[in-house]
Amino acid sequence: MKKFFTLVAAALLAACAPAAAQTPLKKVTVGGTLSATDIGLWVAHKKGYFRDEGIDAEFITFDSAARMIAALGTGELDVSAGGHSAGLFNAVARGIDIRMVADKSQNVVGRSSIKLLVRKALVDSGRYKTFADLKGLKVAEAAPGGSAFTVIVKFLEKGGLAYNDIERVYMSFPQMSVALQSGAIDVALPAEPSVTQALRMGGVVAVANDYDVYPIHQISEIMYSGKFAKTNTETARKFMRAFLRGVRYHNDALGPNGEFVGAQGDEVVAIAVEYGPFKDPALWRSFILSSCGPDGTLHVPSLKEDLDLFKKHKYIEGNVEIDQVIDTSFAEWAVKELGPYTRK
Repeated sequence: MKKFFTLVAAALLAACAPAAAQTPLKKVTVGGTLSATDIGLWVAHKKGYFRDEGIDAEFITFDSAARMIAALGTGELDVSAGGHSAGLFNAVARGIDIRMVADKSQNVVGRSSIKLLVRKALVDSGRYKTFADLKGLKVAEAAPGGSAFTVIVKFLEKGGLAYNDIERVYMSFPQMSVALQSGAIDVALPAEPSVTQALRMGGVVAVANDYDVYPIHQISEIMYSGKFAKTNTETARKFMRAFLRGVRYHNDALGPNGEFVGAQGDEVVAIAVEYGPFKDPALWRSFILSSCGPDGTLHVPSLKEDLDLFKKHKYIEGNVEIDQVIDTSFAEWAVKELGPYTRK
């Protein structure tokens, strides 16, 4: 009998042991700007997809993607979610290992996260009528040589203007809404949901979309530090698998025109309210997100075009080509594991 109780006790201890001896989660630091297209990351976190992969994803907010580059370069930041910048290409040109590993969002015709906003008073007075009237105005960007730079340049070129024909001001996307209201700036090119927030505040007119000058524009990406990619390759792969699961879940919640539909749409909106900068569900439903690729496929031609514009405007120091920046191996591995995306 004593032996029986000993065996039972041993069995109970064995049953409890896995919970007590669970492998600790691996922390992965993720930089973001609270852009609406961070939705794939937010869904992956909320749904437990990162935890499924043994990952503790810690989100850190930056006021622009360009400001994440230094932390990526040193390996203090493992992952960044944001637009490419001149700073990224300059870092790679200096031999710093930063890799663009997957699509985060693309602006395509009918689905753009970026709009050119002009103060309504300038439109009403006739001061602004066409792109040519951008001359001399105060135009806000998130950072010098940031992801909006090439779009602004293309708008200016359509108006027969040069980049030096405007007065540049730098601030975060949410700050742009307030600055437009106060008259501190005249024009801004923020990303959603800051676009819709500015329009709801009033006194602002959306005069153009990103896709008016870029029919397909790779606007933001997932990037890995070289340290994370090389020394934590398995975790980097698993992170990508979790991220793409989040993106796919979000895509499954969209209707034919990119709008949130059904119970799953309600769930994704609730996640955006929880993780994003604005707490009104109606705001998140009032705009169409840009396209978030469920297989993480990058649109390389527009990336190359952006790099060429950075070079033309002397933002690039040294020699760098687009294939030095891109590493698709992590997304390819994840898609192989998950299978090609098919809408549920």
